[in-house]
Amino acid sequence: MNLVFEILIVDDIVENIQVAMNILKEDNYHFSFARSGQEALQLLKQKKFDLILLDIMMPEMDGYETCQAIKADPSLMDIPVIFLTAKADVDSMEKAFEVGGVDFITKPFHPNELLARVRTHLELHKAKEILKQHNLTLQARIEMQRLRALSELEENQKEMIEIVTEMVESVSDETGKHIKRVAEFSRLLAMYHPALGPEDEEILYHASPMHDIGKMAIPREILHKEGRLTPEEFAIIQTHTTKAHDYLKNSKRKYMKAADIIAHQHHEKWDGSGYPQGLRGEDIHIYGRIVAIADVFDALTHKRVYKQRWTLEESARYIIDESGKHFDPFLVEIFQEHQDEFFAIHAL
Repeated sequence: MNLVFEILIVDDIVENIQVAMNILKEDNYHFSFARSGQEALQLLKQKKFDLILLDIMMPEMDGYETCQAIKADPSLMDIPVIFLTAKADVDSMEKAFEVGGVDFITKPFHPNELLARVRTHLELHKAKEILKQHNLTLQARIEMQRLRALSELEENQKEMIEIVTEMVESVSDETGKHIKRVAEFSRLLAMYHPALGPEDEEILYHASPMHDIGKMAIPREILHKEGRLTPEEFAIIQTHTTKAHDYLKNSKRKYMKAADIIAHQHHEKWDGSGYPQGLRGEDIHIYGRIVAIADVFDALTHKRVYKQRWTLEESARYIIDESGKHFDPFLVEIFQEHQDEFFAIHAL
C-alpha cells in the first residue's frame, strides 16, 4: 500500500502554488496551501504535515521568520522545510540553512528537480520517523526489562529479609508476631507523616523487621537472661546495633540500606542520650525515629524474660511522656492522634 504524504505549500502568489502542485500531483501527495507565514503556522496547529515548501519573499512574515517559528515549536521542529525562492544569491542560501531549512530550490525550477528533491526529503523524513519509533520501542522494552529486573531484585531482598528475620527469632526472645507488629506500626507512622510517601511506607514495612538482626551476634545467655543485666552485659547488648551495621553497611540495595539505617539507629534518642552514636534530634534518620517508637511500644505491651507486660494505656502514656526525650515529638503527636489504630494492630 502506497503511503500518502501531506505537503504544505506556503507562497503569497497563488500561481506559484499551482505550479508546484501541478508538478507534484504525479505522486501520491495531499496538498494544503497558505498565502502567508501566519496562515501556515495556523494550519500547522490543525494538521500533521510531512513536508513544507516555503517561499522566502512574503509580506509581514517572510520565509526565514516562518521557518524559525516552526523550528522553535517542539511539535513541528522535525518537519523538513524546503525553500522555494527566486533569490539565488549565496547569502540567501546560507540563511535558509541557518534557520533550519533542509534544502533550497531556486525559481524557476525544473519539474524533475522538484520531484526528486521532494521525494528524497520525504523518504528521509519517513526513515527518521521509523527510526525514532523503533528507538522509542527499544527504550520502552529496555525500561520494562529494567523495571522487571529491579522488581525481581526487590522481591529477592524481601525474601532474604524474611529468612534473616526467622533466624533472628530463633536466637532472641522476640516472636514473629512482634516483628510483624513493628512492621505494621512503622508503616502506620509513615502513612501519617506528611514528608513521607507510599514508597517510604513500603520500605519501612519490609526493612523494619531487620531492626534487631545484630542480636544474632549476642551470646544467648545474655539475650535470655532473666532479671537485670550487669553494666558489662548491657554494653554487650548495645553492640547489636553496630554489629548489624557491620553486616549491612556495604549494601547498595534499597531495602538493605534502609535495614542498615534502622538496625543501627533505632536505639538513638531524640535528646541525644541513646546509643550507639548518641545522635540527637533530626540527625537521627526518620526511619530510625519511627522504628524506635514502634519497637518500644510493642516491647512494653508484651512479656519478656526480663519484664512483665504493660497495659496498652500504660505503654501509650510512656510513649507520650517520652516526647522530646526518647522520641521525636512530631511522631509522638501522630501516635497520640491515631492511638486507636495502634491498639488495633496490637491485637494481631
